[in-house]
Amino acid sequence: MPSYELALVLRQLPRPELISVIRRTAESILDKGGIIRKLENLGTRALPHKVSEHGVVHREGTHFSIAFDTAPTKIADLKEEFGRDIDIIRRYIFKVEEPEQMPCTLHEEMLPPAYRKDVQEIIAAAQKKQKKKFNYNSGLDYYPFQK
Repeated sequence: MPSYELALVLRQLPRPELISVIRRTAESILDKGGIIRKLENLGTRALPHKVSEHGVVHREGTHFSIAFDTAPTKIADLKEEFGRDIDIIRRYIFKVEEPEQMPCTLHEEMLPPAYRKDVQEIIAAAQKKQKKKFNYNSGLDYYPFQK
């Protein structure tokens, strides 16, 4: 199953109600066959601009981040369910891409330039692009162009 990250902005709530909203959100992910990997509270902050959601204007929100795994077919159902929840101001689901593994090339980079593979490739490419020189054995006993 692919990994996803859910960024939530919840309306300003007392702590017991906030816990119930997070529990509701987590249960909906688990009901759809998802696995929650990480739940992170990013705190209560002022929103960058006032947001009108479900007929109420919000100026502050509590931010949460939930990392989870689920089937791609269930994402649309989760978005719809979170959209109907009146306690959630904003919700964004991002697909988490695996970081590309880069091999360590420190040993090659510490070599002198003449021994590095990338420098040798640059030299070989430069030698291929050199112009051909005039062949003095062309059958003429003089150089036809002024020198």
